[in-house]
Amino acid sequence: MRILGREPAVIIGIISAVLSLIVTFGVGLTTDQAGAIVALITALFAAATAAMTRPIAPAAFTGVIAAAVALLAAYHFNVAPETVGSLNAVVLSVLVFLTRGQVSPAVVKAPVEPAGPSAV
Repeated sequence: MRILGREPAVIIGIISAVLSLIVTFGVGLTTDQAGAIVALITALFAAATAAMTRPIAPAAFTGVIAAAVALLAAYHFNVAPETVGSLNAVVLSVLVFLTRGQVSPAVVKAPVEPAGPSAV
């Protein structure tokens, strides 16, 4: 299945990022509220991505890590942005290393034409 010619996980990721960015403007929200909402958005969209991809584990694990980091930042756990970026890079690298052999692109099969009378 493709949406606008792209994999659904890509579209879900873009929507999640845009919504998270909008929330960070914090119009009418405290910093804690905005952080909690970003964590919720991250978790929900990660669950949607995991549901649409196979195997599920890499997307689910990445989503859990991203949501946990967002919650830690929301509740004033001092995590430097560089550390968050590095943590995400390490997690993604390890997941790619562990799962790449188990993941392959979907094979699209050509439609089969119905058998009809032959012109022999």
